[in-house]
Amino acid sequence: MNNYKVNKTYQQINQKIRSGEVVVVTAEEMIDIVKEKGAVKAAKQVDVVTTGTFAPMCSSGAFINFGHTVPTIKASKVWLNNVPAYAGLAAVDCYIGVTEPCEDDPLNKVHPGEFNYGGGHVIQDLLSGKEIHLKAIAYGTDCYPNRMIEKEITLNKLPYALLCNPRNGYQNYNCAVNLTNKTIYTYMGALKPKAGNANYCSAGQLSPLFNDPYYKTIGLGSRIFLGGGEGYVTWQGSQHKPGVKRTKKGAPVTQAGTLCVMGDLKKMSPKWIVGLSLLGYGCSLAVGLGIPIPVLNEEMAQYTAISDDEIFTQIVDYGHDYPNGISKSYGQVSYAELKSGHIKFNDKKVPTVPLSSLVRAREIAETLKKWISQGKFMLGEPQFTLPSAQCSA
Repeated sequence: MNNYKVNKTYQQINQKIRSGEVVVVTAEEMIDIVKEKGAVKAAKQVDVVTTGTFAPMCSSGAFINFGHTVPTIKASKVWLNNVPAYAGLAAVDCYIGVTEPCEDDPLNKVHPGEFNYGGGHVIQDLLSGKEIHLKAIAYGTDCYPNRMIEKEITLNKLPYALLCNPRNGYQNYNCAVNLTNKTIYTYMGALKPKAGNANYCSAGQLSPLFNDPYYKTIGLGSRIFLGGGEGYVTWQGSQHKPGVKRTKKGAPVTQAGTLCVMGDLKKMSPKWIVGLSLLGYGCSLAVGLGIPIPVLNEEMAQYTAISDDEIFTQIVDYGHDYPNGISKSYGQVSYAELKSGHIKFNDKKVPTVPLSSLVRAREIAETLKKWISQGKFMLGEPQFTLPSAQCSA
């Protein structure tokens, strides 16, 4: 038994959504509500807090079934607009990863490479209604005699297309600097020499896992905003690492939790699934992701009221330490400092550059708020929540 003064269930909140009586606010709005009224009164008043993030999420991709041919084929190699897709699944199934570059891309042969087209761009083009050139080859069998097909495909004609991302929504990430004497090109963007800039990637107080730091309401079956449509949390993400140092309010000060998510690609939007080219690094995909947090009790009210000045990350050197596997922090900074446009580092003012879009994160949180308020989006009660290790500073 718990000793909470407020106790709600998913069923009660979903009934309020159906009846139009639900009270929904964004994570940014919740900060002031808890400050003004306290956690208990806020928990009584608010039923759902919405979150959002829009940022590069390299561990993303799509399962695609491109339909049987006559004669039939069991594809062994597949290309979509000359981007290789993994075909070791079944006859006409493949998986295209967003970081896979076009086969004739010069990569970093002329450094820094531009990586103009890859798996993420293929997925965005499919969502945009464009025709994609499919090529598949096979070795031929008695039941699948065809050895090659080429055809144009579109998303609406595909029998099946599932966005499946093994690691999204990272709970915190490094602040990247470069302490060497030359510019470097990384998944955190271009980093100028001698800490000429500091790059970061998080929506901070709007980021989903910062608002439920111990994953008390997030797990298998949680319904989420994914790519402009509905998706689900289907497992912990790869590199899920909950047992890290945290503040007294539960916020991890280094990388921690991650999510494995999936959803029907056909119901998503190219506005929220955007192919990226990261200079000198490779291809990726920007993904829009938002999670509604049910305010089941005053504890959840307090968690969802976390603000940027209470969330911290570590300054890490990507010039020498990171590529050499050296784990070292050069200081701790808050997201309030990062979002201010500069931080103080080594006694100088260093400009900060976000890889995530705060404007888009706010739009996702507002969209979820609207969907729930209008009764269009119900909460999914997780069958079990993500693994958690309640460590504190």
